[in-house]
Amino acid sequence: MNRTELIPFPDTETLVQQVAGRWLEAVESAAVAGRPFHVALSGGRVAGRFMAAAQALGASRGTHWDHVHFHWGDERCVPPDHADSNYLLAQTALLDPAGIPVDHRHRLRGELPPDEAARRAEAELERVTGTPASGVPMLDLVFLGMGEDGHVASLFPGAPESVTTSDRWVLPVIGPKPPPQRLSMTFRVLAAAREVWVLASGAGKESALAESLRPGGTTPLARLISLRARTAIMTDLPRPA
Repeated sequence: MNRTELIPFPDTETLVQQVAGRWLEAVESAAVAGRPFHVALSGGRVAGRFMAAAQALGASRGTHWDHVHFHWGDERCVPPDHADSNYLLAQTALLDPAGIPVDHRHRLRGELPPDEAARRAEAELERVTGTPASGVPMLDLVFLGMGEDGHVASLFPGAPESVTTSDRWVLPVIGPKPPPQRLSMTFRVLAAAREVWVLASGAGKESALAESLRPGGTTPLARLISLRARTAIMTDLPRPA
């Protein structure tokens, strides 16, 4: 069974523009249907370019964002105005320019003690999505990047079983890159999303992508793919052999 949809692009700019357009079509379809749209954003260089492209395209076509709720797949344990904050990246590139109301920005509170921040994030997900604590929220779309080691969100290779098989929705985690203390949505939540789009771009990631797509792959992205019926990989990297 092929669990991935590999969508190639000739370069990064084409990728961010085309994916932005595809996302806006989904946002606009939800608006026509009169239903909320829950999306989880990611951090990183390509994510910043993508969000800026989505904001500019949305402004040009008059996209309405008032039904969209913004969540984050992971966050560094820093204040929201810190240079390492994934929230700050989104705030600068998309949220403020698009006029997204504060009550639709469900950020991970990296300035709080990690355990408290994770619990508050879970309570917020339960409240906003209407998911009972015994269930799992089903986000409409999760955007993920992919690291050189194949990590997604802040789920890194070598994570303990308490992280990889957790029934929680959001967990404090320790990453190998600074700042090490992070918050991350779990595999359980990422696997339950209606759609997951991985923006795989950047030098040095070819091997990680190949390993992630290999049957029996060992990267965190490979694990996520194995848990889902379909995951879309949008990439400007050479197609794995």
